[in-house]
Formats: sequence, structure tokens, C-alpha cells
Amino acid sequence: MRLHVHQWGSGPRVVLVHGVLLGGREAWRAQRPLTERWTLLAPDRLGHGKSPDGVQDFEVDAGLIAEQLLDQPAHLVGLSYGAIVAMLAAARRPEMVRTLTVVEPPATGIVRGDDVVDAWDAELRRLLAGSLEDPHEVFKVFFPLAGVPFPIPDPVPETLRRGARALLGMRPPGDAALPLDVLASADFPMLVLTGDHRREYEIIADEIAKRTGARRDVVAGMAHLVPDTGGPFNARLETFLDHGE
Repeated sequence: MRLHVHQWGSGPRVVLVHGVLLGGREAWRAQRPLTERWTLLAPDRLGHGKSPDGVQDFEVDAGLIAEQLLDQPAHLVGLSYGAIVAMLAAARRPEMVRTLTVVEPPATGIVRGDDVVDAWDAELRRLLAGSLEDPHEVFKVFFPLAGVPFPIPDPVPETLRRGARALLGMRPPGDAALPLDVLASADFPMLVLTGDHRREYEIIADEIAKRTGARRDVVAGMAHLVPDTGGPFNARLETFLDHGE
């Protein structure tokens, strides 16, 4: 099963793994200025964009990313659910990873027992296991939970309709058993970013940084959609990528 991959620019390879709603082209639209120095590879995960249908599963996606996009050395960047995928993929082929950047991973399982995160995890699970079908109803619940700072578009474009279909029934992010010990011992540097808008993301990111030795930073202004800050995110990312070259 092949993932469709959007490619722009020239230079060292940067693999960009999107979250649960938008495909690779839409999720990383604000990163086009980076193409002056970098080759951006933005796969559509299963159920998104031009890739085949499939239930969202971080283990399956990580295997496909590792096999198809880490066949040669690359910088790896993941957003939201895609950050969980990126961490798992990096642990599978650490020798092919130059740097790893994860942005707001909803990896609730690594801080199980924290009351704030556990309550949030329970809300996410109720949504994912629910029977909502109308994208408007899905997004009315999901946007505030995730921290998406935009109004629900009307009409809902097809790319978001497909994202809504892929969201329901997906494997909950809190089920991910992240190999933080493998990441901690890997040779590549790691960066954990958040948008400073929900305490849950900050708690999770702090724990990942503590257990892996990753650098930790905040790029605020667009809530969960940190890459959509454009210049601020791109500058922080590019500075980090340069350290891995």
C-alpha cells in the first residue's frame, strides 16, 4: 500500500507528517517558504488526500512512513496525531533520522494518572467511539477539544469531510506506547513544540522532553495549528534543522 506524497523544493529531505483532519498538502501550506533550502515531502496518511482509504492507526502509519519515506536520511516532523506517528517511525529506523520534531502530540498514555490529561483523554475517546456522522457535529466537538482556532467552514470542503470520516473510529492516540527510551538513546536531536493554549499538550510535551532529553519550545499564536504561524514556526524549525546538517 503506497502513500501519496506531495513534494516541493530542493535540498535536504524533510518529511512532514500531518494530523487527523487535513492531508499533507493542506496541513503544511504555511511551510512553502522552506522550499528555498529544503525538499519537503508531505505524505497523505491513510484516509486522507490522495492516499487509499484506511482506519487511522499510528502503528500502521508509522510502518508506512518508515518504509516508504525513511529509505534514505531525512529530517522528520510530525503534527498532532502525526507527531505520534513520527516518533514511532523514528524509533523503527533511527539511523535514517537526522532530526525529529514533534508538535503537540496528544500522547495521553505517557502521563496516565494525571487528572487533567485523563479527563481530556476520556473526552477524546467518547468522540472517537461515537456515532456522529454530520461533519459539522463532529467538528463542533473536536475543534474545541483539539484547540483548532478556526470556525467550522460552511459548506465543509471535501478534504475536511474525508478528515471527519477518518477521525471517527480511529485508534485513540492515548493507546500509543511511545518508545521514549529508544528516542532518548538515538543519535539524532529532538525538538518538542507546543502552542501554549491547552494545559494538556504542555504536560505531555514536558514529559516527552524530560524522558528523551529533547529540546522544548513554544510557538504561540495559532493554538494547536502551530505550523500555521508561518514565519515563527518556520524560523524555529529551520534553526533546529540546521543543527542536524
